[in-house]
Amino acid sequence: MTDTQRVNIGKQHPAAYKALIAMSSGVEEAAAEAGLNPLLVELLKIRTSQINGCAFCLRMHTRAALEKGESPDRIAVLPGWEETGYFSETDRAALRLTEAITRVADGHVSDEGFNYAAAVLTADQVSAIAWLATVMNAFNRVAITSRYPVGS
Repeated sequence: MTDTQRVNIGKQHPAAYKALIAMSSGVEEAAAEAGLNPLLVELLKIRTSQINGCAFCLRMHTRAALEKGESPDRIAVLPGWEETGYFSETDRAALRLTEAITRVADGHVSDEGFNYAAAVLTADQVSAIAWLATVMNAFNRVAITSRYPVGS
């Protein structure tokens, strides 16, 4: 970490930040309406933040997941979710799609990955997960660019 003073882009352009928050609220509603488990939603936010290296969002969503009753074990093994028995087929499809969207620069969202998700999830769930990943990636970029403080 450097001593470089960063502009808090959310405060610099509050209307844009408020629009992102409003979008996030709409996406949360869509996820609930699609029947996505709130614990899974938090895990998707955590996984996106792990990939992007966003400490601020990791802390926030890990705390939220624990408060909602998520297992510390599932959070602990989240980076290696494919190698564990902790996650259902729905969880796996959602995680795979979220990772593909977050890593879009590494080869886009492949037909194979998308078709796997579409075979397990409803169209509403696929769409809600795609929007969750999109919004979470945006929040990660805001926090990282602005260097939101975490710890001392």
